[in-house]
Amino acid sequence: MSDKKNGIDKGLIRDLANILNETDLTEIEVEQDDLRIRVSRAGTTQYVQAPIAAQAYAPAAAAAPVAAAAPAAQDNKNAVTAPMVGTIYLSPAPGARAFVEVGATVKEGQTLLIIEAMKTMNQIPSPRSGKVTEILVNDAQPVEYGQPLVVIE
Repeated sequence: MSDKKNGIDKGLIRDLANILNETDLTEIEVEQDDLRIRVSRAGTTQYVQAPIAAQAYAPAAAAAPVAAAAPAAQDNKNAVTAPMVGTIYLSPAPGARAFVEVGATVKEGQTLLIIEAMKTMNQIPSPRSGKVTEILVNDAQPVEYGQPLVVIE
């Protein structure tokens, strides 16, 4: 039986917070009828009644802290950015050699790394040929959409 107070299902909020922890997402939002609930790792849960613009905030249950922000040095126009949210893998299998290393020359279309999103392994191809000058992420690290991953000069 879910714990409800003022029409808000606290069990649903706990379930959403658990989904954040299990999937390494930073935010999740559900909408049903005139109720929208957003749970974020930033530490807030937002309730919005659709016809009304009022918002109430409460701490997210069991939400993990947000990963450290990327260093400012990563603002490079030659950086390949993450096309999705997920977990980065630098090699095709645990213990296997990395797809690319600093100093390696890559060709356009060559796999640079893998992003696991929703239990699917997505190969991230190089958008251009060049030399890998920097790898800005670690293996098994969660990444955000648009986060710089690799610099190719």
